[in-house]
Amino acid sequence: MTETQTAQLWICVRCGMIYDPADGDPDSGIAPGTAFEDIPDNWVCPVCGVSKDEFVPYEE
Repeated sequence: MTETQTAQLWICVRCGMIYDPADGDPDSGIAPGTAFEDIPDNWVCPVCGVSKDEFVPYEE
């Protein structure tokens, strides 16, 4: 039996934007494959502009 490791998605509590580590945020200089924990602390939501600490783990 094989387990598939999927990267944790994060959701902005303000606007609902979902950060997917597989996609990153290239417009803000975050390369695809960048884990949320590895994003600089000064990164902000590209949709509504709130800080990184306004994101919570997204549960599908």
